[in-house]
Amino acid sequence: MEASLLIRSWGAALSLHLCLLAAGVPVSAQEIARNEPLTIGTSFRFTALDAERRVHVVAPAGYEDNDTAYPLVLVLDGGLKQDFFLTLGMERWNQLWQRSAPAIFVGIETVDRQRELLPPTFDPEERKRYPTAGESDAFRSWLTDTALPALRKRYRTDGRAFLIGESAAGHFVVETWVKQPGAFDGYAALSPSLQWNGQALSRAFHAAPGQRRPPLFLSLANEGGATEEGVMRFAEDSNACFADRRTELEHATTLHGLFPEALQYLLPTGADWLKGFGLTVGCVERDREAAADDAAH
Repeated sequence: MEASLLIRSWGAALSLHLCLLAAGVPVSAQEIARNEPLTIGTSFRFTALDAERRVHVVAPAGYEDNDTAYPLVLVLDGGLKQDFFLTLGMERWNQLWQRSAPAIFVGIETVDRQRELLPPTFDPEERKRYPTAGESDAFRSWLTDTALPALRKRYRTDGRAFLIGESAAGHFVVETWVKQPGAFDGYAALSPSLQWNGQALSRAFHAAPGQRRPPLFLSLANEGGATEEGVMRFAEDSNACFADRRTELEHATTLHGLFPEALQYLLPTGADWLKGFGLTVGCVERDREAAADDAAH
């Protein structure tokens, strides 16, 4: 079942009203020729982990006018009351500058974030604080086995799909990259919560044999403590392109500061004016073969 995703133009009408008042023009004398909703995409209903959620999809400009195929960019925590509008706005702004290639934007709504995005934990404090946490494997199965095929059937894609998440969703991204790397063609984990379960994910990856994996954009803000330890360990062991922003960003500003950059890394355009405007990718990527060799030993 689907429904149009709408933004009504009451804001524009209010602005017009205030301008007319300021100019001394009687509002009653003005007529608005037409007032209609602004349609920006489509919202689909899915049920996963016994909870109904929305998946919001916005096709790139010109999608209906050509037969070009586009990649999918899946953004976790992409509900209308979550990060949908912020991340969609930044993705469209990237396209204005040709900072990242056009894509079909997909906001994946989460209902119980810790339950859906995090694996089980043996830490008593985490279990007490987040008693429902621990079903990331089931959520990943729904995402890869149900949501992705449905999106590919409905939309004209080029076969590629990218996964982006921040904080707990960043942990989910890293866990997917480790456990099921072929599920997506590229990943971005912004300030991932790698302190979870005693930093178990980064510790397990440190001991695991290396293998070829898709590109991963990994970032760290001014987190400190176990989060910083987990991310730094993972950055050292992996072939991720690591953006160390501990002196620039806080956890709360990570998404705002790095989402456009992550898209540029995953979907580069080669536009030759970007550097002149400061639109660069500031992450350091280790040699893939060296990283794989280090992980194997």
